[in-house]
Amino acid sequence: MSTGDHLNIQPSELKFPFELRKQSSCSMQLTNKTGQYVAFKVKTTNPKKYCVRPNNGIVSPDSACNVTVTMQAQKEAPPDMQGKDKFLIQSVIAPNGATAKDITPEMFNREDGKVIEEFKLRVIYIPANPPSPVPEGSEEGSSPRASAVEEGNQSASLSDAVTRSLVEPLEKSSSSEAWSLMSKLTQEKAFAIQQNQKLRQELEMMRREISKSQGGGGFSVMLVALIGLIGILFGYFIKKT
Repeated sequence: MSTGDHLNIQPSELKFPFELRKQSSCSMQLTNKTGQYVAFKVKTTNPKKYCVRPNNGIVSPDSACNVTVTMQAQKEAPPDMQGKDKFLIQSVIAPNGATAKDITPEMFNREDGKVIEEFKLRVIYIPANPPSPVPEGSEEGSSPRASAVEEGNQSASLSDAVTRSLVEPLEKSSSSEAWSLMSKLTQEKAFAIQQNQKLRQELEMMRREISKSQGGGGFSVMLVALIGLIGILFGYFIKKT
């Protein structure tokens, strides 16, 4: 707050929330600390950039007046967000009962020993949307060690996925080959059993015919040889299966 013999001015700096291509406003309060009427006038170093309402007026004894300053929309941000513009507030004792219509430029001339108080206010720009704090555990706030561990876990997961993609086809291929081999062996075993049964039937028929021709007197040498041959063939088929 700035204070003098006539007015208290609050705040002592004009802070504008800055956002490109958007107007921004701030206000100040002028409080009359005397028992007299006080006239004021607001000036700026850049009148095309700012609009002041009201830019002059009368503050009654022990009362206050609010002044709104609007900055026009800007196409580019100032360097380092530093404002170079300034405002000047002049105040002087006015006649009793004076109103804003009674204010003239001559009232602020330093003549006849009049006391003209002046207050200078600088302009400050503040971001309209300040960045939010980084939450705990986020990527930006994590330590380098945590980031390295996370990257290592991601690499391990990727490696596991690649390994599974390579192993699964091999397992499927091995299962397919084993199934094909088992099916083939089963077919060969069934064929061998079928052939064995057929040979047994033929052997039984031959034995009966030989028995009839010899009158039931026993087996001949040919029958023994035939039985031996059938045994060899049966053993061969069993070995194959």
